[in-house]
Amino acid sequence: MKKGKATAALAALAHESRLDVFRMLVQSGPDGMPAGEIGVRLRVPSPTLSFHLNHLKHAGLVTCRRDSRSIIYSADYKAMNDLLSYLTENCCRGDAEQCAPALCKPTRSTTAKQRLVTA
Repeated sequence: MKKGKATAALAALAHESRLDVFRMLVQSGPDGMPAGEIGVRLRVPSPTLSFHLNHLKHAGLVTCRRDSRSIIYSADYKAMNDLLSYLTENCCRGDAEQCAPALCKPTRSTTAKQRLVTA
């Protein structure tokens, strides 16, 4: 991944609402979700959601497809993994053992859990 593309992706994810949308799409799997369902779950008005989804799409983090009258958005897992690789390519001065996944065990924050439960 080139530096400019990584910068665009990170800038897109720097907004709380876009990060929430992206995380929801990552959790939804490769089939994605209709835009309307995303808006309902996150309680985001359609025009605002459209703005955020377009921002994520232009940053290369999501894709979309039409299914009848719905637009289905999906996380672009390759782009996500490319961004993660870019950020960690020089991790721990090249000592792969120190950067092993066993040391990095992401946990969900209470706030994120509450949002998913109430959605």
